[in-house]
Amino acid sequence: MGLLDALLSGLSSPSSGGGGRSDLTPLLQIAMQLLSSQGGQGGLSGLAEQFQRAGLGPQMNSWISTGQNMSISPDQLQQVFGQGSMQQMASGSGLSVDQVSGGLSDLLPQMIDRLTPHGQIPASGIDGALSELSRMMPRQ
Repeated sequence: MGLLDALLSGLSSPSSGGGGRSDLTPLLQIAMQLLSSQGGQGGLSGLAEQFQRAGLGPQMNSWISTGQNMSISPDQLQQVFGQGSMQQMASGSGLSVDQVSGGLSDLLPQMIDRLTPHGQIPASGIDGALSELSRMMPRQ
């Protein structure tokens, strides 16, 4: 099973909270946009810097490293992105701000962890993996 197969199956398993959730696809799209180098955040490296500036660098570093992942709360994510950005993500997805921040607080650590299996941001970036993930996602 490939990395992205594992990611999709892990994110949709009942233990991850993704089983049967109708908000999973919009959340995946938001997360992929945040992680993409074309997404306006500067890709995973830019996102890591944003977390660092918000005082949440240790959380992001734990997701990238090969060790245990630290959790992040929906409120902490709102601290990283700001209320305006969270509102924009929500309105573009048809979800509430609470659904977006809550969903991303579960999803981002898992995605980043699985997209950085060697404990570092790949020099080539993760856009190729995100592209493959996008092709595997169900269409709405």
